[in-house]
Amino acid sequence: MCGIAGVIHLNGAPISPVYLKKMTDAIAHRGPDGEGQWVEGNVGIGHRRLAIIDLSPGGHQPMLSKDQRYVLSYNGEVYNFRELRIELESLGRQFYTSSDSEVVLTALVEWGPKALERFNGMFALALWDRHSRKLLLARDRYGIKPLYYSFQGNLFAFGSEQKAILADPNFKRSVDKSALLEYFTFQNLFRYHTMFKNIGLIPAASIRSISQDKPTLDRTTYWDYNFTDRQESMTEAEAQAKA
Repeated sequence: MCGIAGVIHLNGAPISPVYLKKMTDAIAHRGPDGEGQWVEGNVGIGHRRLAIIDLSPGGHQPMLSKDQRYVLSYNGEVYNFRELRIELESLGRQFYTSSDSEVVLTALVEWGPKALERFNGMFALALWDRHSRKLLLARDRYGIKPLYYSFQGNLFAFGSEQKAILADPNFKRSVDKSALLEYFTFQNLFRYHTMFKNIGLIPAASIRSISQDKPTLDRTTYWDYNFTDRQESMTEAEAQAKA
């Protein structure tokens, strides 16, 4: 299953590794096979690992790209990762593990956000660019894997579960009364909000990104359903043959 978590202090204040570990500890049940925390200045990225495809230490996360520019924390499985790996190898990319995590990271480095359209699977991921100081968060097309985020003042945090965000002592808790009313009315929440103010759920097939230099949240949908019927025309003979 795995779990991801992270935090950025947009005012430049340093991240405490202790608090980042509390965030990953809060979702330890999602990944009992290992944990990792990566901290650099005001940015912290964490991961809890459930080893499935590659059981070796090579699949450890957060995972850095070969040039050390990108940092990935990833939860899920991309079913076509072997095909993507072959394609990436034909472009000159080298791989050192058998994990799909390395393929996901390399694909994002090679193709940028367009790589998400190539992934056939279920996933939630966070990618930090150390050069541009930009964070990208994304979910799979159907929203199978969860990913929550919070933007509160100078604090931007994310996690596979809300409890990872709530583990940060700087997060100020308050109830979202509109969400509470919606739940009491329908026994469910139909929008991408939660019971907490300033905690939202990233929609399926969506990207959320934020930059250190531009502390506003960018929202992108990289895929959507297409219910348009294909227009097919054929002769009577072709229709009989197809039947």
